[in-house]
Amino acid sequence: MRVSECVGDSLEGRGGRDGDPWQGVDRAGLARAVGEQARRAVPGVDDMASYLAAQVADVSHREVVGPLLDGGGASGAVVRRGVVLASWGDPARTEMAYSATKSVLSLVAGVAFDDGLLRLDEPVADSVSLPQFADSHGRAVTWRHLLDQTSQWEGELWGKPTRVDAQSTREGTESAGGPPGAGWAYNDVRVNLTALALTVLTGRSLPDVLRDRIMTPIGASDDWSWHGYDTSEADIDGVRVPVVSGGAHWGGGLWISALDLARVGQLCLRGGVWGGRRVVSRRWIEELWTPCRVKPNYGLSWWLNDDRTVWPSAPATGRCARGNGGNHLLWVDPARDLVISSRWGAEVETLLARVSRAVAPGG
Repeated sequence: MRVSECVGDSLEGRGGRDGDPWQGVDRAGLARAVGEQARRAVPGVDDMASYLAAQVADVSHREVVGPLLDGGGASGAVVRRGVVLASWGDPARTEMAYSATKSVLSLVAGVAFDDGLLRLDEPVADSVSLPQFADSHGRAVTWRHLLDQTSQWEGELWGKPTRVDAQSTREGTESAGGPPGAGWAYNDVRVNLTALALTVLTGRSLPDVLRDRIMTPIGASDDWSWHGYDTSEADIDGVRVPVVSGGAHWGGGLWISALDLARVGQLCLRGGVWGGRRVVSRRWIEELWTPCRVKPNYGLSWWLNDDRTVWPSAPATGRCARGNGGNHLLWVDPARDLVISSRWGAEVETLLARVSRAVAPGG
């Protein structure tokens, strides 16, 4: 697909919602907003190894253990009522998603939930046998604790200890040594544990689950991929199955284009339905966007702007997957029937505010 071809396309084809996508849209305001974002490219991403080394604040265990993909500059798309109204850069180019991967991981967990394999408030140890959940603390960790980052699990996975993740203490409210559910911290090692547990639970690699149950039904391209670390594997019935990472903190994670990421957002906006077909249950989408008890602006690995603490200048009706401080962003605003996918664009809050001003709610 040439970049220019995506504008005006309906992501869902004939199965999308009826209605004029331009109704209530300030065309000139939208054009200015995306034009400015195209010029706000994050510098240095054409050398991802150097860029990542400068980003990671860990005092030890800084070495990258997963693959990297050099960035191609700012790109993105604005989707209203399922139709691409605007794009910039090359929205079909595959990019690393960084921690936006976590929100996709939680969507894959929804497949297990819908299949009856996963019960959010039951201990993980009831459904998978892993040494990480064998002690008294581990036995109390539920799937909800893993997905809303309140497990407070301490340990080491794939050579990376939980304690070395600097972002965990910078953004965290956890209580050291406290029980699961008592505190919250943004910790990539714990998210990787979630990926491991889901791999064992489903008995398959998570990219296979994502492809078969979500990406193929929503018409995504074949260009996305999901990576783990050099040593991240699980033994399932004697077969070594790769385990993906939940971000790019030490490499790996989801590699996906802005357009395919927008499709994921559109699926969530539609409550799990795509082109008239149920892909994920509405109950699971509601769970994704239910505030965490100890971190109200966070759901099941999705950020919630209800109290406007995530993006103060953006509408309170928005939810998002974000990575690398927002340099990767998937924004979903049901009030405006709006999805924004932005890759390697700086000052993304300005983009959200200006596009939201250009798109009237309701209608």
